[in-house]
Amino acid sequence: RTPQAAHPANPLTAITHMDTIMELDDFKSAWQILDRRLELDNRLKLHALHERSTHKARHALRPLFWGQIAQILFALPFIALAALLWMSHPVHLATIVAGVLVHAYAVLTIACAGVVLGQLGKVDYSKPVLDIQKQLLRARSLYIRSGMLAGLPWWFLWVPLLQVLAGLGNVDLLAKAPSLVVSGYAIGIIGLLATGWFHRWARRPERAELGRKIDDSLTGGSLRKALAQLEQLRQFERD
Repeated sequence: RTPQAAHPANPLTAITHMDTIMELDDFKSAWQILDRRLELDNRLKLHALHERSTHKARHALRPLFWGQIAQILFALPFIALAALLWMSHPVHLATIVAGVLVHAYAVLTIACAGVVLGQLGKVDYSKPVLDIQKQLLRARSLYIRSGMLAGLPWWFLWVPLLQVLAGLGNVDLLAKAPSLVVSGYAIGIIGLLATGWFHRWARRPERAELGRKIDDSLTGGSLRKALAQLEQLRQFERD
């Protein structure tokens, strides 16, 4: 037998098949274009959200910035007072020691505020949210330490301040009113020890909630608001 001749392919079927392939390619190409546009749109929206959130965070930190400026201004009169004492050439040892304490406190207070301001100036809001949060947490830690160094000495600082004021009139307050000076320093030492004990007591594991509230109160509203803004942005990026 002679083999059966192959039937020629149906031209209509071939054309239909080619059209289908072309439609699939066009659909795939259109889908890729749409996917790129959606990705670009999402990036633009995320960038805009990043800009809004970081702007709000910077705005929330303004009270903290001016608070540090106020801390510097608060310390300047103590430097001026110590300078007046040195210009008067005090001769009483107790008065000189008191002047050194007042002067050192003022310089330390200004330095602490300057460190916080420096850290705030280092924050790069163009970086990823996690990096910004780390920088602000560093500022938070410095701010808490600055507040403690500026505030805790007042348990006893009022005593050397009185001594300096008396020394400007060439009066040795320790010799004139020893009970006031000694009891003042004693109360200050007891107050500092009690504050340190309470700080450790409140941060024990069984009182974690109390410790968190104390930390929040020490942090200040400005940093809390800024960190909250960034945390919302981070959660949005994560989702």
